[in-house]
Amino acid sequence: MLTKRSLLLAAAAVIPLLGLSEMASAKEAKKLGLAVANLQADFFNQIKQSVEAYGKEKGIEIVTVDAKGDSATQVSQVQDLITQNIDALIYIPAGATAATVPTKTAKAAGIPVINVDRNAEGAPGDTFIATNSVASAKAVCDYIAKQAGGKGELIIIHGQKGTTPEVDRSKGCGEALSAYPDIKVVGELWSEGWHQDEGFKLTQDLLQSHPDVSIVIGQADALALGAAQAVKVANPGHKVWVAGFDGDVAALKALKGGVFDVTATQQTQGMGRLAVDAAIKLVAGETVPAEQLQDATLTTKDNVDQFIAKHP
Repeated sequence: MLTKRSLLLAAAAVIPLLGLSEMASAKEAKKLGLAVANLQADFFNQIKQSVEAYGKEKGIEIVTVDAKGDSATQVSQVQDLITQNIDALIYIPAGATAATVPTKTAKAAGIPVINVDRNAEGAPGDTFIATNSVASAKAVCDYIAKQAGGKGELIIIHGQKGTTPEVDRSKGCGEALSAYPDIKVVGELWSEGWHQDEGFKLTQDLLQSHPDVSIVIGQADALALGAAQAVKVANPGHKVWVAGFDGDVAALKALKGGVFDVTATQQTQGMGRLAVDAAIKLVAGETVPAEQLQDATLTTKDNVDQFIAKHP
């Protein structure tokens, strides 16, 4: 007959065994897939470098694929990554079109998904890591509006339509501009891939129709650099303030040189490390926040040197 004391002793003996069982069943991340939207963009390259360097530090193999801006290519690449038995997928959608497919495919295979910079509408990853683009874009647009004296004609060169950063940066800038009734948005155009040559061409087109523009908002540094080049070619005869977003390495140097006026420097290195840490936790069965938004720093000639020396 079991006594109360013998039952307690038996339970005490089982508890460590349960702990050992849980430890044995906890899975360890050994291989991660990194599906990048477009490695032609410095922003994505910085995240890639961070993920690969931090993965190496953690003893984790990183398999990287580059969609080169094409959603269909990315769908195929993610399917291939799954066949390589990855433990988790770090995913930067190539565009709004078909962005849900890789997430659904990976999750159907039991693979955790960490979305970085862009989320898939209707099929989010297990966690979303990005800059708080609404707040950061609001700060950028508020700064440039003040520099322009709170008045003038403004044009916006948007990123890829419907992507998370494009939507959020449009919202943030709109919130800022609502406080400046004497600033009139006279033109807006959307790029297909956030490229510098698009920034040049789209700005050039808008300046031909609106020669009195005094403010240009580029939703990425590449777009802003193209816009600044278009302004220089147009030679309007008055100051045109140009804003960007991202804190790309080349753009920060251009900002220091006075090519354009302000950007928001994102924590690309930090986001890469955070993505790997999230993957490790998810593979081990731990929970992570559904959204992990990071601050970006308003960057002008006054504080740009620190980010050129060491990118966050």
